[in-house]
Amino acid sequence: MQRRAGEAPESRAVDDTERIQYAQGQLSDKMSCHSELSLCHEGAWLNLEHESILVTGGSGTFGRGFVREALNQGAVRVCIFSRGEYQQHLMREWFCDDYRLRWMIGDVRDKDRLRRAMQGVDVVIHAAALKRIETAHYNPDEVIKTNVSGTMNMLEGAEASGVRKVVLVSTDKAANPKSVYGLSKATAESLVIAANNMRSAKGPTYSVCRFGNVWCSTGSIVPRWRALIAAGAKAVPVTDPECTRFFMRLEEAAALVYREAMLPDGGRTVIPGLPAYRVSDLAEAMGVEIRVTGLPQFEKEHETMDGITHSNEVRRMSVDELRAELLRG
Repeated sequence: MQRRAGEAPESRAVDDTERIQYAQGQLSDKMSCHSELSLCHEGAWLNLEHESILVTGGSGTFGRGFVREALNQGAVRVCIFSRGEYQQHLMREWFCDDYRLRWMIGDVRDKDRLRRAMQGVDVVIHAAALKRIETAHYNPDEVIKTNVSGTMNMLEGAEASGVRKVVLVSTDKAANPKSVYGLSKATAESLVIAANNMRSAKGPTYSVCRFGNVWCSTGSIVPRWRALIAAGAKAVPVTDPECTRFFMRLEEAAALVYREAMLPDGGRTVIPGLPAYRVSDLAEAMGVEIRVTGLPQFEKEHETMDGITHSNEVRRMSVDELRAELLRG
């Protein structure tokens, strides 16, 4: 249900966690699209212009989008912390070596390096994770080291370093998890919310932002299919043509997390209201045949953001809408 103008977002307590579901509305006055999100909030908003921001996993797709949002909003210092040396190099060129950016090679598994990166930092955006569900299925120990132990290292570092606010970037796969990846992110969410519940009076506040795969992000369905088509493939692999997935643009995801970081309090799992698309409709929009491979045991046919409503139950994007998004980027 869409809120009236000025109405506070729907919120409810689930498992001692306040979960806010933002309906479709307006996220940023720079955007105008059907899946924008309304971020009404009754509390105070903080200006991050004079605060130092650290983004773990910052050279990935989300990190690039978030850094662009932060710089557009006037941030004076953003530190990108990631393992990707070459990705950091490309990102530095993409941002024209902006003087407001700092660059640190490091792994969230390395507690000492992470704590060093947090010195003088006000806000931590924790986006570092191993994300591929098939990789997690065959390498569960490695996924736990990064997604769970890495989150614990981040929390300890934030507490010790005087950070003001921590926002965990999570996934719809953490809701009713079926895969090792989803379980690892559900655990990370629980760690973050528990940290907020146990925080000291002067300690950081902690929140979670949960959303689905960002449209055209690295390793997602569109760039993978485009690569196959460019290589001459006549058909692309599809586990199940009836699968549905939530749709969210990069700039929307970045703005959602940025605005959560502006709030002084915590304890929220922020869940945006998103439309979805059917995989077979995407193939039609891209003009390519499909080759059905079968749904693996660790993959869902339909995702859920809140554990209640599934991606086949929300508004479904048309083939024409998908074509327009493909042309857009």
